[in-house]
Amino acid sequence: MKFIDLGLDQRILEGIDAMGYETATPVQQQVMVPILEGKDIIAAAQTGTGKTAAFLLPLLHRLITSPHQSGDINAMIIVPTRELAIQIAESIEGLSYFTDVSSIAVYGGGDGNSFTAEKKALTSGVDIVVCTPGRMIAHLNMGYVKLKGLKYLILDEADRMLDMGFSDDIAKITTFLPVQRQNLLFSATMPVKMRELAKKILKDPVEINIAISKPPEQIIQKAFIVYEAQKVPIIKDMLHSKRFTKVIVFCSKKQNVKQLTAELKKVKLLVEEIHSDLDQKSREQYLQDFRNQKTNILVATDILSRGIDIDDIDLVINYDVPNDGEDYIHRIGRTARAATSGTAFTLVSEKEQRKFADIEELLGLPVIKGKVPDEFGPTPEYAPKKSSTRNNFKRRK
Repeated sequence: MKFIDLGLDQRILEGIDAMGYETATPVQQQVMVPILEGKDIIAAAQTGTGKTAAFLLPLLHRLITSPHQSGDINAMIIVPTRELAIQIAESIEGLSYFTDVSSIAVYGGGDGNSFTAEKKALTSGVDIVVCTPGRMIAHLNMGYVKLKGLKYLILDEADRMLDMGFSDDIAKITTFLPVQRQNLLFSATMPVKMRELAKKILKDPVEINIAISKPPEQIIQKAFIVYEAQKVPIIKDMLHSKRFTKVIVFCSKKQNVKQLTAELKKVKLLVEEIHSDLDQKSREQYLQDFRNQKTNILVATDILSRGIDIDDIDLVINYDVPNDGEDYIHRIGRTARAATSGTAFTLVSEKEQRKFADIEELLGLPVIKGKVPDEFGPTPEYAPKKSSTRNNFKRRK
């Protein structure tokens, strides 16, 4: 389906055209019509399905075609991380370029000037606020946020927010909002606690389920069974290959990110690191350098497993096996976006074998085991021990 067939305002279609989009993804086709009709929705969609545009486009259409107060906050989008808040704000800026819709990203980690700018917008009114829960609570506690005219509430990556402990913050934020509003909830998974949250916030929602917890078929997945000490030299060898032009390496610990980045810089690779110890300005600069190909390798914690919208990543490497089966899906989902192909390698040490076997159970099939070159020495046999927590990573309904 073409975007032009969805009945969107011409100014929005111009923004879509300027960003190079033409055809709506399946999630966009299914989600946009009920949003345009004013219905609440609960949508399950994996990363990379185009859900951001799926809610932004009808939201922008309703804002510019329906009466609303310019001095109020008209829509609030709550997200789990700063990176996702920034990404959505950038998408709003592009899609709304030919409209007069205003927006601001509200998140922690900045300096006093950013808090002052946020306060000014929240006091004087802005069409769309994209915020992290903790930062919005900080502003709400000061009593100046203008929410009486709010008409739209969107929760994006709601499962991640619950996993991060934001349930109480979300509940508190909703107490400040008008009762009459349209609510949209997007989540990659639908565990029981997500259903409970939806019952509290949504009213007679339309439910949409698309490709939950399944990596795109065009991702080539391989696992390499190794000893822990072999990981760094193997990754160096992988990254010296000329086959891959844009790479993200995920580590589960900040210390591993720092150490691996230092090792890769020693061999003159164009690499930077992303983790929570960096200030926000540095993170944004490193991401921009990566987009502009000043660097072609990012080593990162799971802070980047969601909320980064870069379509031409051709290789993801899991230096550590993720702690959660769902996180594996989100990590490797950074590649093979926008209908392209991609590759995902995972290095599995002896201690991580059971964890990786649980992930394979979630996927419903074994991941191909790649051969480690002889030059790196002997490797362990893949023989994961049975786990008493075997069911932890079964697909959630």
